[in-house]
Amino acid sequence: MALVHLLLLPAVLLPLGHSASVNVGIVNGTVAKPHSRPYMVSVQGNGDHACGGFLVSDLFVMTAAHCWTKSGLDKAEVTAVIGAHDLKSNDFERIAVKEHHIHPEFNYSTPSNDIMLLKLGKSTENSKNAAKISISKLNKGMDGSCSVAGWGRIKTKGNKSNVLLETNVDVFKNCETYWNYNNILCAGGYKGGFCQGDSGGPLVCDKKAVGIASFTEKDNCDNPTKPNAYTNISAFMSWIKKIIEHQ
Repeated sequence: MALVHLLLLPAVLLPLGHSASVNVGIVNGTVAKPHSRPYMVSVQGNGDHACGGFLVSDLFVMTAAHCWTKSGLDKAEVTAVIGAHDLKSNDFERIAVKEHHIHPEFNYSTPSNDIMLLKLGKSTENSKNAAKISISKLNKGMDGSCSVAGWGRIKTKGNKSNVLLETNVDVFKNCETYWNYNNILCAGGYKGGFCQGDSGGPLVCDKKAVGIASFTEKDNCDNPTKPNAYTNISAFMSWIKKIIEHQ
């Protein structure tokens, strides 16, 4: 199922001095019950899965900003696959991406502010097996297990999954002791988490999206020494509201 070599296509190294990577599938995951996560989106370039994403309104998909360039979406025909379970089947809807909105403070030299909104060419209100997920305005009290899902690689440099995989992950309260970046959350990694191709997918706690899969330890999805990192959605609520409500 992001910036430490975790997105989906070939991983891209961060500048020297950073030990993270971009483009990351789900490690130690299980097959999700078909259509049990109707908010999940496969963001694709020229028909190939590039990153994960999730519906936050009938017209907008939230994902990671680094996906736009690191996975080649900037040079491709970008579509969002809605209501999918098996990407090799035809049981889903493909919708063209009309606009992309990268957070103005995102910079490819750092994982901070790794958030992007994609505006779809048509509403998903009546789409089959599709539904938006609520996003959390707070990141306090996230105790216990949360979850992450995606169609990314199932191990470092392994194959991507055609079917949606999921795994439970524990949230770390002392994220800054592992990753010294702004507006991130730490969860999972040691016993399971995301890998290349999972970037952009949601960290879900109490049925709400609280984070966006962003990066993990470079070239080490299987046995990382640090937890996976997610963009903290609650830090960007005013920007999200501005984009969605003014379109």
